[in-house]
Amino acid sequence: QVQLVESGGGLVQAGGSLRLSCAASGRTFPSYSMGWFRQAPGKEREFVAAISFSGGRYYADSRFTISRDNAKNTVYLQMNSLKLEDTAIYYCAATNTIAPLRNRVNYNYWGQGTQVTVSS
Repeated sequence: QVQLVESGGGLVQAGGSLRLSCAASGRTFPSYSMGWFRQAPGKEREFVAAISFSGGRYYADSRFTISRDNAKNTVYLQMNSLKLEDTAIYYCAATNTIAPLRNRVNYNYWGQGTQVTVSS
């Protein structure tokens, strides 16, 4: 069982930056691949970025950077040049399966989400 807790969301002006964090419980964090997804009002949850247990990175947008610190059981999402359309709830997810990381159905565990609001 893995528990995920996101933090770092908030209100930011367009063009600004935010760094989200996701703290995971459990000793097996290094064996999990991690992903970030987001969901805006009235829209489906969509892929943002993922990092595999071996360090491979996958992105939907080059403005974002995902990283992980296995010693701290934490995964990060650095978001730069934020736009109004980045406004959403951002979710952290974990999977211990070998499956395409861009697909949300392949994740076993989810956090509660953190709100990111970009203002003009």
